[in-house]
Amino acid sequence: QVQLVESGGGLVQPGGSLRLSCAVSGFSLDNYAIGWFRQAPGKEREGVACLSIGDDATYYADSVKGRFAISRDNAKKTVYLQMSSLKPEDTAVYYCVADPRKWQLFGLCVSPLEIRRYPDFGSWGQGTQVTVSS
Repeated sequence: QVQLVESGGGLVQPGGSLRLSCAVSGFSLDNYAIGWFRQAPGKEREGVACLSIGDDATYYADSVKGRFAISRDNAKKTVYLQMSSLKPEDTAVYYCVADPRKWQLFGLCVSPLEIRRYPDFGSWGQGTQVTVSS
């Protein structure tokens, strides 16, 4: 059974940093593309960062480029999202997602429309809250 469990969220001041972790089980990260998505109150779910398999290609939303970094440790079966220079607009519930269909996952990462179109695509964690506030 595929499971993803996020952790590492919390309250941080603007300009601060957090590292989110996503522990996975039931599958090998060698064979799955992964992504971090987020949903702020009253807003659509959106892709933040995605990491491919094989070529390790990455995608970052424009709003987080240069500030966030996605990575994985296959041996530890853990996915990470290092977040720095956090802004109040980064406040959201952050979700870890995995799927072996890397192009489709990247499609969701790029387009909220695709997330709406395929709400059941991929395996999702339960989410972790990140609040950026002074």
